[in-house]
Order: sequence, then C-alpha cells, then structure tokens
Amino acid sequence: MEIEGPGIVVERVPHGEGDYLVTLLSPDGLRRGLAKGGASRRQGGIWEQGNIVAARWVARLPEQLGAYSGELVRPVAALAMQEPDSLAVLRAACQLTAQALPEREAAPETFQGLLRLLAGIEIKGVALPALCRWELVLLRELGFGLDFSSSAGGNDRLAYVSPRTGRAVTLSQAGDWASRLLPLPDFLLDESEPDLKDCVAALRLTGHFLARDLFGARHRPLPPAREALYEQLSLRLEEKERGDAG
Repeated sequence: MEIEGPGIVVERVPHGEGDYLVTLLSPDGLRRGLAKGGASRRQGGIWEQGNIVAARWVARLPEQLGAYSGELVRPVAALAMQEPDSLAVLRAACQLTAQALPEREAAPETFQGLLRLLAGIEIKGVALPALCRWELVLLRELGFGLDFSSSAGGNDRLAYVSPRTGRAVTLSQAGDWASRLLPLPDFLLDESEPDLKDCVAALRLTGHFLARDLFGARHRPLPPAREALYEQLSLRLEEKERGDAG
C-alpha cells in the first residue's frame, strides 16, 4: 500500500540509532511512520516539527506502521525562529494536533487551518492570532464547537461565552453574571487585529474547552507546550499592565 501527498510534521521521536518515528497531518488525518535514516545529516532537516513536506508512506498492509520518505516543501521550523513567539506557537499547535486528533481519521478543516497558521509563522503579529482562530476550528471538527450564533443589535454585542454551554452571550444578556463568563475577544468574530490582552483572553477561552471537553474526557492535561504558551503570555500581560499602571 502506498500513499503520497502533502503533510505537516507534527511529531518526531528518535527510534533506534538513526531513525525517527514521525507523525504527519494530512487532509486524511494523522498517520505515523518510520523515517529510516531520518536523523542523518541529509534528512534531519526534513522532519523538523512544523515543516511542510511532500511525503510518501509505504506499507505492505494498511494496518502496519509503514515507512516515510519525503522532500521538504516549506522549512517552517527554521522560519519560526525569526519571530519571538512563533516557535512557542508552532510547538503548541503541533502538540495539540498530535495529541487531540484520532489517528487515520480525516480532518480536512484542521489541516487547512494549520496550513494557514504556518503560512504566516514568520510574520510579526500573525502566528498568535492564527493559533487562537485555529483552535476554534480544531474544537469544531472534533465535535466541540462553540456557538457564536446569538443575535446582537444596536450597541449590544457578543462579549462573553458561557463556560458551561459554550454559547456566546451579549453584554446585556450577561448582566451581573459577566464575572462568571469567559470574555469573547472581537477578533474571533471578525478580522480585526488583536492586542496581547485579546490573545490571552482567546487562549483562555479555547483552553477551557480543550481542557474540559477534549483532554479532560481522556483524563489528560493540555499539552505542555500549550500550557507553557498561555502562562508565558499571561505573565507578559501582567507585567505590561503593571508598567502601564505605574
């Protein structure tokens, strides 16, 4: 059996002396395979986490692990090093993908969304908002989508999400309950440009439902890279707000 096509390297694990056990995301979902000689000088750069590759997976039987060979299409891992937050975003997205999706089940929206995220990984201010929007796509494709369909009019607007139901509510609907709800940043509803506070709020929102509905159901925590990214940005926001207040 043979499968060829584009893929995103979401995980690689050393296997033996010079091989990698590689997990790729394609429109058909996650698929693992052995990249023989993947740790060599010639191949090592191909299988970096986040890279987009043209891959070929071969196995004698469909249920077998199979072997990967491939060519580098876009060196995302190297590009991510050009922008301070991009590498942390890349690691968080790849770990979420590798740990959230079931293997060999199609996830075309998640794949296309991750491609869009990686397309701007080296551009200042692009990767972090893209991650927040992509996490909504991931939740939706796995059956845990949030509901932003509530109507708002006049000066009223969607401003919060219920942490229990995942439904958006307006400012007027929130009323005295606002402190118990999760803030809904505007950029998740439109194409506006978020600031750091918006991104932290968005990660808190999606993180709540990822932790409860997806990873919590499996009795597992959020991936370490995702937790570290949120903690890092939250700390930066606190320092910024203290500086602004002073």
